[in-house]
Amino acid sequence: YMHDLFEKQTEIALGNLERMYTALGNRLDVIWICGTDFGTQNSTFCSLDTFNELYKPYYQRINNWIHQHTEWKSFKHCCGAVEGFMEGFIDSGFDIINPVQWTAEGMDPKLLKERYGRRITFWGGGVNTQATLPFGNPEQVREEVLRSCEVFARGGGFVFNAIHNIQAGTPVANVVAMLDACREFNGIK
Repeated sequence: YMHDLFEKQTEIALGNLERMYTALGNRLDVIWICGTDFGTQNSTFCSLDTFNELYKPYYQRINNWIHQHTEWKSFKHCCGAVEGFMEGFIDSGFDIINPVQWTAEGMDPKLLKERYGRRITFWGGGVNTQATLPFGNPEQVREEVLRSCEVFARGGGFVFNAIHNIQAGTPVANVVAMLDACREFNGIK
């Protein structure tokens, strides 16, 4: 049943992508393909075997179409402890992973950058939105942003963004500190 459902979804997606390309051409740089989360704070929702059998073939078909017919980059959203799925995301043809939740188990920034940084772009991971950004002070935010940028930006393949959405109640001073630190890292005054 699930394969039949995913097959139908993939056919619809490919038809929609073709219509989008007809209308937009290569005026698009990045296209968001999937928001299915596979991770929790300390584990995954399913096994790697399940991912490879049930999800990967359909992701591959969609990403292959994009890479064969467009100049677009494909964007995969996935929160959580998914280091073990990174090869699968890359093999599925995703160009970008977001949010890069290095606060989850096994998601060490240096390890992620070393193992996967030449093959996938990290879009996020700039600051912890569960602890530092909402509860730290501006100097702690600045230091964390600079550390994260130092790791992820080395050699390219990094788009600065917080680990996830900025939560309600986050001090404005911390958001300003985050943005200022990003500018500082990039040498912008």
